[in-house]
Amino acid sequence: MSEVRRRFPVGLTIASAVSLAILLSLGTWQVQRLHWKTELLARIEATRAAPPRPIAAVPLTPAYRFTRVTLECPGLATAKFVELYGLKNGEAGSRLVSLCAYAKDRPPILVDRGFVADTISARPPVMASDQVVRLTGVLREGVAPGPFTPPARDGRFYAADLPAMARALGGARHPGVMVTAETSSNPEWKALVPMPVPTDIANRHLEYALTWYGLAAALVGVYVALLRRRLKSA
Repeated sequence: MSEVRRRFPVGLTIASAVSLAILLSLGTWQVQRLHWKTELLARIEATRAAPPRPIAAVPLTPAYRFTRVTLECPGLATAKFVELYGLKNGEAGSRLVSLCAYAKDRPPILVDRGFVADTISARPPVMASDQVVRLTGVLREGVAPGPFTPPARDGRFYAADLPAMARALGGARHPGVMVTAETSSNPEWKALVPMPVPTDIANRHLEYALTWYGLAAALVGVYVALLRRRLKSA
C-alpha cells in the first residue's frame, strides 16, 4: 500500500484538477455568453420590426437600449463632432458623433451620425446652422473605457464613453444612452454612411462551449488512463 501511495501521481493530479477547473469555467462562461447573445439577437430582431417612437416619449436609460426613436436636431448636418473608432465590414474608420439639442428642457443627446472610412480624409463642414435634421435612430448604451483602451486624443475616441464625448462637445451632462442614426444627417455627403444596429452578429457560443467541455472530457480520459497505467505498474 505504501508503494501504491508513493507511486500515486500527486503532481499530475493537481495539474489535471486545475486544468479541468479552467476548462469547465470557460465552457460555463460560453454558455452564459450564449444566453446573453440569444437575448441580444432577439432584441435586435424586435427592434427592426418595431415602429419608431418620439424620443421625448422614451426614458433615456440603458434599459431602453435598442428602442427605435425619431427626433429633430437643429444644425446637426454641420454640427461639431468627435470621432469614435469603428469598423464596417472589416474596414477601419470613424463614426462621427455630435450633440443634438432635440428639446429645450432636456440635455442634448449624442448622435452617431455615421461611419467614414479611414481612406477618406474629408469631413462634413462645421458651421452654425438652424436647419433641422429629422432622424430615425436606435438608442444604444455607452461603453466605459477598459484598462487597455487607448486614451482619447485630438477628438478621437476608442470607446463610446458618453459623458467624456459629451464634455468634449460642450455638454455638461448626458443621459445613459446615445442615438445611432438609421437615416442620414448629410444626404449630400455620401461618404458618411449611417450604421444602424447590425443584423449579421455571429452566435457561435454553443460551439465554443462544446469545445471547452469536450477538452475537459478528453482531459479526464487521459488522466484516468495515465492513472490506471501508473497504478498497474506499482
